[in-house]
Amino acid sequence: MSVVVAGVGMHPWGKWGRHFVEYGVVAARAALKDAGIAWQDVDLIVGGETVRNGYAGYVAGATFAQALGWNGARVATSYAACATGAQALDIARARILAGLSEVALVVGADTTPKGFLAPNAGERWDDPDWLRFRLLGMTNPAYFALYARRRMDLYGATSEDFAAVKAKNSKHGLANPNARYRKEVSVADVVASAVVCDPLHLLDICATSDGGAAVVVCSQEYAARHALSSDVTVAAIATVTPTFPHTVIDMPWLSTDAGPPGESTFKESIGRAAYDEAGIGPEDVDVAEVYDLSTALELDWMEDLALCRPGEAEHLLRAGETTIGGRIPINPSGGLACFGEAVPAQALAQVCELTWQLRGQAEGRQVEGARVGITANQGLFGHGSAVLLSR
Repeated sequence: MSVVVAGVGMHPWGKWGRHFVEYGVVAARAALKDAGIAWQDVDLIVGGETVRNGYAGYVAGATFAQALGWNGARVATSYAACATGAQALDIARARILAGLSEVALVVGADTTPKGFLAPNAGERWDDPDWLRFRLLGMTNPAYFALYARRRMDLYGATSEDFAAVKAKNSKHGLANPNARYRKEVSVADVVASAVVCDPLHLLDICATSDGGAAVVVCSQEYAARHALSSDVTVAAIATVTPTFPHTVIDMPWLSTDAGPPGESTFKESIGRAAYDEAGIGPEDVDVAEVYDLSTALELDWMEDLALCRPGEAEHLLRAGETTIGGRIPINPSGGLACFGEAVPAQALAQVCELTWQLRGQAEGRQVEGARVGITANQGLFGHGSAVLLSR
């Protein structure tokens, strides 16, 4: 038995200044319409929690259920930082596979402040996320820059390579009606923008955004009974945690155990778990939506997902192999470079994009013949996710 992606929908990303529920409801209704499923038939709703929107955000599943109109559905709420949407989808998928639900609606939406996504107010000396700001001044761009510097030291990456990722993604995003930034920028534009944290420039780093995304999943039996398309299915979802020894520090952890050479990193284990569950390999992947909080992180994820060997990402980028029409297009949606962060929604937005890609509906940015796609996200505190869709 497999789980069918019956419908997907989004609220465009931007800085709209409205309540997050509005974005989620728009996305949910779009997904239900896309699926051809009535709200009354949904027996489970899973909400992605947002920590910035008060009690309503903490109980997002119930919040969205109420906003859509109570229908008696089971409800759940999930939070896993930037992996929230994938974890929420995993809950829905698990209940369907267990035979406890037939139709589930998964929704994530956020309203974000300007600037850094800082911890909540107050002193919390046992909170590693708070401690990284207080002890190290380690804002997100600071640890993005550490990863970027690591690539430069290990593989000879340059600032121009990082800028080329942004230039590629900005071109991809031009045709995406849900993207916030739909303006092509050049490598020179990126390098000329202000340095935020060396070696990263302002245009190397994604913004914070408002937005929403929703996915309707159902059992294969339900899809057959109601003559729904079952072309796109969820082949695997990985939400693994790190395994020690863990040789690369991932913020907000301030230290880690040392391990022998050759041990997998946390991010490598995420993709491997998805491939193992689906029974396929990275060579089968046609398109990927990865977590490009910074341009350098996109290059890391290509290798972490085994789409190329360590140190090869820059070579593929320079050869045009990661753009639409290349061997392995990365972020045809435009990625977070064009969307920005709306934390509970972004993993679901990736699933929306891959669904459109596998259906052949990504107008203006279509990866021709795409049949397998993978996503990647990393949330802090050991949260990570990869969703693998197949047609």
